[in-house]
Amino acid sequence: MMTLLEAIQARHSVRAYKEQPLTDADAQALQEKIDQVNRKGRLHIQLIRNEPKAFLGPFARYGKFRGVTDYLVMAGVKADDLDERIGYYGEQLVLYAQTLGMNTCWVGLSYTKIPGTYVLNEGEVIQAYISIGYGETQGVTHKIKSIDQVSNVTDLTPGWFRRGVEAALLAPTAINQQKFSFEYLPAADGKPARVIAKRHFSLVGYTQMDLGIAKYHFELAAGTDNFQWA
Repeated sequence: MMTLLEAIQARHSVRAYKEQPLTDADAQALQEKIDQVNRKGRLHIQLIRNEPKAFLGPFARYGKFRGVTDYLVMAGVKADDLDERIGYYGEQLVLYAQTLGMNTCWVGLSYTKIPGTYVLNEGEVIQAYISIGYGETQGVTHKIKSIDQVSNVTDLTPGWFRRGVEAALLAPTAINQQKFSFEYLPAADGKPARVIAKRHFSLVGYTQMDLGIAKYHFELAAGTDNFQWA
């Protein structure tokens, strides 16, 4: 099974899936991971299986989705940091699924909420879906920004910071907008090295969720023992 760092390199958004439902073994492994991230992230992510209607509407056709019968409903109690937590913990599921041989795609608008397929407790809202299954292809790469465009990297910044930014640039973002940046702050006054992660304005939105996704990629490649978030 590939590692999570290998999954970062291998993962691409996939919108067309084989007519092949998730195996029980894959679904069970995924559900166990969902239960884990729900506890850690205070979320209510739900795996929906064998349900094609959510991706048969006009929005799904516009998004060029095909063959989606399994997906994740990304929900939680409404809060200022909900989108970032959904991004951070949802990407853990995306990369884990990739290591198991499944493909995914974050979906912000191109889905239809089907009553009776999910449960929302008091105060909870749905912020996104993630399609999941076995792709017809492994997806394709997209043009990404340079390290210099999204960070203050120099010849003097440590290698772990560069590796973290490189991994963050491979994170999925809404329409590939990559509206985030990372700033390295060296250790000083007895404090360890710190990193500031920022999101930037976008007419498209979803920048807080995108930042959560990018931060998880950064942590995996940089190593959390090397820094603290500022």
